[in-house]
Amino acid sequence: MFKGKPTRVIITGEAKEEFHELNRIVGQEIAGGITRSDHQTLLNSIKQKIELLKANPEYGIHIPRDRIPKEYIIEYGVNNLWKADLSGAWRMIYTIRGSKVEIISLILDILSHRDYEKKFRYRNS
Repeated sequence: MFKGKPTRVIITGEAKEEFHELNRIVGQEIAGGITRSDHQTLLNSIKQKIELLKANPEYGIHIPRDRIPKEYIIEYGVNNLWKADLSGAWRMIYTIRGSKVEIISLILDILSHRDYEKKFRYRNS
């Protein structure tokens, strides 16, 4: 519950693909006897942030409106955007949607620091 409303977290788009691929890799690692890896640390970090978002959708860092990439506005109708820092300098990008009934944190992207900088125009390369 957040502000008296139930919360949900939904992973969509590229984030969903990234999350499924990461789960696949971690599953293979565990089956192969690998118990610690960067992939496993990142997956655990994502799962931890999802739990934090369920408790408080405003957990992350609010991204100013003028920094929202147009692709998010066009593809998802985003008018607010948030960032949660993950392990290994990865970032989880999400938007918050609400109604009188519930609040939804919609995870749009899971990005490396380099890809985050490119997408948000912090560097040119």
